[in-house]
Amino acid sequence: MTKIVLMDGGMGQELIRRSPDAVTALWGTTVMRDHPHIVQGLHEAFLRAGSRVLTLNTYTLTRPRLSSKGAEELFEPMTVRAGELAVAAIDASGADVAVAGSLPPQVGSFHPDSVLPVEEAAPLFAEIAAHQTDFVDFFICETMSSIREAMGALTGAATAGKPIWLAFSTDDDDGTRLRSGEPLSEAVDAVKGAEHLAAILINCTRPEAVDQGLPLLAASGLPYGAYANGFTNIAASYIPGSTVEELSTRTDLTPDAYADFALGWVEAGATILGGCCEVGPAHIATLAKRLEGAGHTIVKGFDHG
Repeated sequence: MTKIVLMDGGMGQELIRRSPDAVTALWGTTVMRDHPHIVQGLHEAFLRAGSRVLTLNTYTLTRPRLSSKGAEELFEPMTVRAGELAVAAIDASGADVAVAGSLPPQVGSFHPDSVLPVEEAAPLFAEIAAHQTDFVDFFICETMSSIREAMGALTGAATAGKPIWLAFSTDDDDGTRLRSGEPLSEAVDAVKGAEHLAAILINCTRPEAVDQGLPLLAASGLPYGAYANGFTNIAASYIPGSTVEELSTRTDLTPDAYADFALGWVEAGATILGGCCEVGPAHIATLAKRLEGAGHTIVKGFDHG
């Protein structure tokens, strides 16, 4: 059958459930300072579930986000802390996995209007990559909502000289378009020759939208896949600086329901699977069992051909 790279799931929502603290716009960063054992514990939970890729918990660690909250001094120490916690989780579990660095939207997710010009974004992404590179095997440019955002991330990430996975976030109702409205097919054409680009994905949209968009990734000629979220949709009230309290979680996306979607993505050619917001260890564990039950082999990143 097929070799499948199984990533981890979403960190943020699951960490909220495990922490006693109130949610803030920088909560994903401060939890590593205040409750590092919770972050390491969640990494370990994903490893027990069957994940073969751990992603650093750095999704809110960008200079523009930190600066907007007067917390830019957290950038370097918390980036190092994120790497140390991932390594500690792997050491504690004895798992043979790959580690991915997360290169997220600089200003905020899902809002193409907030995306910086490529020449401004690229150095910021390059700095993130430089601080993560000692801990990671490759980078994921995540939740890219426009072609411009993707090009800024790719340009910056390439300076580290490691493989890059690029994940576009598509419209919740029309998975053939980015959140910018640009056709996903045009986005694939725009990036497919980028330096060090090794895989292309869809992330942080509804699974139903992934169904629509996934076939368009094949034109890249690269390994492709998806990791969807479990939100009902991305509300218009969710703007840069908002917290996830603006978003609602769907009740029908059980672990088996998510696995049903993911196995359909495999039938459509996907060789990389995982989960985003609201997709936790239980979902990954069920997906791992369903993949193996269907005769597929789970591998870590870049072991698949």
